[in-house]
Amino acid sequence: MVVRFRKKIKKKRGSKWHGYGSKKKHRGAGNRGGRGRAGLWKHKKNLVSKLGIEIGKRGFSRPLTLVKKKEQKKIITLRALDELAETLGKKEIDLVSLGYSKVVSKGKITKPLIVKVENITESAKARIEEAGGKVVKI
Repeated sequence: MVVRFRKKIKKKRGSKWHGYGSKKKHRGAGNRGGRGRAGLWKHKKNLVSKLGIEIGKRGFSRPLTLVKKKEQKKIITLRALDELAETLGKKEIDLVSLGYSKVVSKGKITKPLIVKVENITESAKARIEEAGGKVVKI
């Protein structure tokens, strides 16, 4: 008598047990080592190094269309203003056309300058006028 065994098929796509018969060995999350990114710090560590997966990120970043970016105001100090006057070689400096919006009083000014600016601190204005300069607010 010849007994023929049915050959197990590797591709059992519709079958829950994939030819193994036991509920313990069925293909689920335990078979693949957890769902999703589970185990990347522990038992899937070599996948992290081999595939270059980034781990440790949380949350989400808002789309740039929703985030209103504030316009950054450029501020210049008196020290930088003095150096700028030397490089430009002018006594009259229009800071608005150069992109600056405020002058603060850090440093000293050595030359009498005519400065055109939107905002200026009181102490910076006093130091410019002490050096013989003039401040024009726009």
